[in-house]
Amino acid sequence: MTIVERWGAALSHRAAAGLWGLLEPGEGPVDVSVPGDGGRAKRRGIRLHRCPSLSPRDVTLHRGIPTTTPARTIRDLRRMASAMPKRIGDRRPAVAPADVRRAARQASVLGLPLGSATGRDRTRSDLERDFLRLCRRYRLPEPKVNVRVGQHLVDFLWPESQLVVETDGYRYHRGRIAFQDDHRRDFELWALGYEVIRLSEEQVAEEPAGIAERLRSHLRGKAAPRADL
Repeated sequence: MTIVERWGAALSHRAAAGLWGLLEPGEGPVDVSVPGDGGRAKRRGIRLHRCPSLSPRDVTLHRGIPTTTPARTIRDLRRMASAMPKRIGDRRPAVAPADVRRAARQASVLGLPLGSATGRDRTRSDLERDFLRLCRRYRLPEPKVNVRVGQHLVDFLWPESQLVVETDGYRYHRGRIAFQDDHRRDFELWALGYEVIRLSEEQVAEEPAGIAERLRSHLRGKAAPRADL
């Protein structure tokens, strides 16, 4: 009998990320996933996810609790983060895209297996894939993707030019702690001799030519006067 068959449910999404140590535990309901798309009435204090795709290989015991695996947890977080409000006044998702990136980085730091949560090109989100496509479209040198610089895992790196690009989705959802964390990372990378450029989802989508021109200037060693992209 599998864990799913025995217990019929598993801790998932933000709650699972908290148990694995990938994110701080969120406030509000506890996320629980059940296989299939029927049954199980809603219960107070539980955010129930009916998941036809939940399979035995997606669930393990962690600290004695049936929990989605790190790879499945990050995939679930990514889907939750992409569920943006459909109408003004609707509640925002419990997870922002920046949280997904942070969770994936922490899983890497902890040495947890991510499996298919990372793409073949090592990207871990649609935004990272979009940026990599931008580099290829404008024939920029191919960056290294999700590699370690010192103690940090960075999104994109051109080691010869000591240039780092970090991609941030939906910046207006980011809180003060995330803002401070980013600036601490940037300062530590700068101290190691790296230039850090941060790009938002909107910039990658709406300003690809301008981004490509500035990056090409950096990579040629003739960077334009510093200005926020």
